[in-house]
Amino acid sequence: MPEPLDPEMFDPVCPSTLSPIRFGDKWAALIIRCLEQGPRRFSELRIPLRGVTAKVLTQSLRTLERDGLVTRTIHPEPIRRVDYELTPLGRSLLVPMAAACAWTAEHWDELIDAREAATPLSSTG
Repeated sequence: MPEPLDPEMFDPVCPSTLSPIRFGDKWAALIIRCLEQGPRRFSELRIPLRGVTAKVLTQSLRTLERDGLVTRTIHPEPIRRVDYELTPLGRSLLVPMAAACAWTAEHWDELIDAREAATPLSSTG
């Protein structure tokens, strides 16, 4: 059984949207990272992904399942439970995701500067 997910595992100051390299939808890479250490229940995923609604998390999980990256297992007894787990195909994304994270960390200042330069200052008045 994997350790509980850290509610602070995703730094709100470091948005996943900063990286120009995307894996699926906005939440897909974060979900994959949550499943890296083993199967998780929906309620466990909600802890570090507190910014996502239940509806959007469900949609993202369904998309990952449709794409063969995540499996959904229903355990009917004694109490119905559903687990989500990375497939071998999903696990194969961990290496390129780590490379994308390393690249983003290396180019953090440049990315911030580019975003700030492209964002018009809001005018007051």
